[in-house]
Amino acid sequence: MSKNLTTRAEDYSKWYNELVVKADLAENSGVRGCMVIKPYGYAIWEKMQAELDRMFKETGHQNAYFPLFVPKSMFEAEEKNAEGFAKECAVVTHYRLKNDPDRPGKLMVDPNAKLEEELIVRPTSEAIIWSTYKGWVQSYRDLPLLINQWANVVRWEMRTRLFLRTAEFLWQEGHTAHATRKEAVEESERMMNVYADFAQNFMAIPVVKGIKTESERFAGAVETYCIEALMQDGKALQAGTSHFLGQNFAEAFDVKFANAEGKQEYVWGTSWGVSTRLMGALVMTHSDDQGLVLPPNLAPIQVVVVPIYKTDEQLTSITEAVAVLSADLRKLGVTVKFDDRTTQKPGFKFAEWELKGVPVRIAVGPKDLENGTFEVARRDTLTKETKSKEGIATYIKGLLEQIQIDLFEKALEYRNTHVTEVNDFEEFKQILDTKGGFVSAHWDGTIETEEKIKDLTKATIRCIPLDAKEEAGTCVFTGNSSSKRVLFAKAY
Repeated sequence: MSKNLTTRAEDYSKWYNELVVKADLAENSGVRGCMVIKPYGYAIWEKMQAELDRMFKETGHQNAYFPLFVPKSMFEAEEKNAEGFAKECAVVTHYRLKNDPDRPGKLMVDPNAKLEEELIVRPTSEAIIWSTYKGWVQSYRDLPLLINQWANVVRWEMRTRLFLRTAEFLWQEGHTAHATRKEAVEESERMMNVYADFAQNFMAIPVVKGIKTESERFAGAVETYCIEALMQDGKALQAGTSHFLGQNFAEAFDVKFANAEGKQEYVWGTSWGVSTRLMGALVMTHSDDQGLVLPPNLAPIQVVVVPIYKTDEQLTSITEAVAVLSADLRKLGVTVKFDDRTTQKPGFKFAEWELKGVPVRIAVGPKDLENGTFEVARRDTLTKETKSKEGIATYIKGLLEQIQIDLFEKALEYRNTHVTEVNDFEEFKQILDTKGGFVSAHWDGTIETEEKIKDLTKATIRCIPLDAKEEAGTCVFTGNSSSKRVLFAKAY
């Protein structure tokens, strides 16, 4: 199988686009800016969904589903949220087509089928959900309300890239209501930590936990917590956000509750979400010039077995041995595929599964059967060794666990060596242009300075790290006083 991938060093963006398509994750569709997620890509997303869904339910959340369409007046109720998403909204104005009298066989919008009120195709669901919560919450006994939905959303992006930025994408969005500010803040922080746990323990991606600046905050939020990851090209990627909404949406939609003393109060809210953008993060963090590298905890196929044979009798003997191995692996919770296709040669299969990032490949031929061995190859290091069939299933299980750890450690080492402290603007620009990564610098706290730096360098403040220490300093751009460092980076 010829992969013919552009290398990362040649053109990182082209490498990414080619890899997503050639590894059968997704492709562009007949709808501009929208993608088709192919079965292999969707299988990875399903594994992400399953783990996140489990984590949400373990923290007390329940799944529900809300409409795709939001009446325009309802969408406008929380002004900052409406303004923040206005430019990305798709709008439904009519509900029917009819035959075009001037173009036989063609259709036109029926001018008599104009909606009384335009409908927004949800870019996010706060409006429709909070309007619903008004009927669900009357008393403090109804709180907290811990709801999540798995859905699609539409944001009319002009420049799109598979998984990273598409006009329609899949995500989950949590929306919770609480009796006190303290509970809502704790919920926002809890979900940020759930996302960080998932990124690090399942995706093998180290992340920085922090809060967004005012200009980068979610529209309508009081505070936005985030996790930020670093890709191999030195650009940052926002991997998840959790928003403390204060009482903004409760006031906009008049969601009140009677407290224990019978007094009416507005509830406190949060919202939080991750999307299929995580697929892009997974590809860009670990993969190499040979193709995908998938962490075992999210790989749809953890082990692939390729038979090497010349005769049907040899294939029969190999198949019997592989059946025993596969059963032993499955008992240990390992997903395994026996690639016994007769239409492709072993070399083709090796290249295909390498491209698709299967963590462990086992090759077995007649000599292996004679010697009681298997050839075991690691996708992450591209190394292989011959192992005895005795205890092989337990060995493979341990190897998968080791690969998961090694992928995280490799990404962590890259991230840690690409966080650079700078104290003057010339050095700031030089690091961004040559080394990339996170630039740790003092900032004077003003939106004006943040915007000027962005205009001059294309770098944004990714977050104010939660573990940032108090440190007297001067802003890297203005020289004004500053109390802590923030992380700048060019980002996706």
